[in-house]
Amino acid sequence: MESGKILVVDDDQNICELLRLYVEKEGYTVVIANDGRAALSVFDAENPDLILLDIMLPELDGWQVCREIRKRSQCPIIMLTAKGEVFDKVLGLELGADDYVVKPFEAKEVVARIKAVLRRLGKNNGDAVKEVKYDKLSINLTNYELRVNGVQVDTPPKEMELIYHLASNPNRVFTRDQLLDEVWGFDYYGDSRTVDVHVKRLREKLEGVSDKWALKTVWGVGYKFEVKE
Repeated sequence: MESGKILVVDDDQNICELLRLYVEKEGYTVVIANDGRAALSVFDAENPDLILLDIMLPELDGWQVCREIRKRSQCPIIMLTAKGEVFDKVLGLELGADDYVVKPFEAKEVVARIKAVLRRLGKNNGDAVKEVKYDKLSINLTNYELRVNGVQVDTPPKEMELIYHLASNPNRVFTRDQLLDEVWGFDYYGDSRTVDVHVKRLREKLEGVSDKWALKTVWGVGYKFEVKE
């Protein structure tokens, strides 16, 4: 049996109870909030291990809740959305969501996604400090700190995970699909624009810092963290 506490945020009581039934059957504890403000209060009080977060909520919508939680925590968030537009998926991931499920969904699929996200993060939560250093650059994934010339640069979680993944594998070329799978950890339905957006933002922070390394585009393939010998 699994363990951990899951916060379910949805204004539809039937969906909440359905998810509670399936998630508790797997051994997790479930707490529920039915609007955005309640979600933040319950989050602070209960300190859950993962959040299932609907987008269309009263009080504060899911986007706002996601933003607020990311200011204070790296707690994994799976967005529940009835909207299938690519824009929504990209926005959710850019705000720091770890996965998303489009309604209507099978409760079993949601449980599988919960397990996958927690398993993936569990692998990252060892005691060893996860840090890579290059000339004028330090990427610390344990503390989620990016330092350029010794100065901490404000960097969202997924940008941190992306640059850490690339810099931990210097000179290795990754396709966008590989990065989606290995950094985001799920099938992104073939849309790779979110990788391009994150790389663009990282470039703005890292451009011209050192001549010993660079975040490079490999045309027609993907990206690599190039280290010059």
